Amino acid sequence: MLGPQCCENPPNLMSAGACGEGSVVELGGLKTYVSGSSTLAVLLISDVHGYEAPKLRKLADKVASSGYYVVVPDFFDGEYFRAPGDKRSLADWVNSHPTAKGVADAKPIIQALKRTGISAIGAAGFCWGGKVVVELAKSDHIQAAVLLHPAMVTVDDIKEVRVAIAVLGAEIDNISPPELLKQYKPVLSTKHEVDSYVKIFHGTKHGWTTRYRDEDKIEVESAEEAHKDMMAWFNKHLKLNKRIAKI
Repeated sequence: MLGPQCCENPPNLMSAGACGEGSVVELGGLKTYVSGSSTLAVLLISDVHGYEAPKLRKLADKVASSGYYVVVPDFFDGEYFRAPGDKRSLADWVNSHPTAKGVADAKPIIQALKRTGISAIGAAGFCWGGKVVVELAKSDHIQAAVLLHPAMVTVDDIKEVRVAIAVLGAEIDNISPPELLKQYKPVLSTKHEVDSYVKIFHGTKHGWTTRYRDEDKIEVESAEEAHKDMMAWFNKHLKLNKRIAKI
């Protein structure tokens, strides 16, 4: 389940509508922030704070500059959890925005990407989005997955993963603690056909990759390291997939 750590250091959404180098279009029935141009796509699935979060869009632009078409859909139809001060409890918000609906909404987006000629798709999920991505990774909807401080991802979920997956976790995480993430390792090690790894970032808290504090040098550097790890994973698996498709 989600908890207070999911709401710490929330993004400032006051001017987020104009944030980023990309644009907002409709894709698969959802408003979607898009950035870059490529036949390789990366789907970023946000945490509870939504697709307008400035640091998430900044990351989308960074990934796009590495040679990808990046899409960040609004899975919440503008109904983000706004901490602090949201009149709803986080539990009520989650009940109104179940990850199962996120998975269902992601599939038309993936289909729309494929219709435009996209040859390989990777997906990265943050907190709430991590659960959506792991569900997509149980089939051939995507070719590579990255979970960043995921929420609600169980060992049984990991047992069903069928595509290359990297798990980037925080050391100080009450949502998916290192003790849980370490249980993923022996499960993944038995899946010889699935490339994988689990990495715990020392001194970091749940949510740090998109909600790092600018004044905290360690958080900023750790976030940048996680971003590089994510892009390296996609470079390895999506570009390999593209080369195989040409043979």
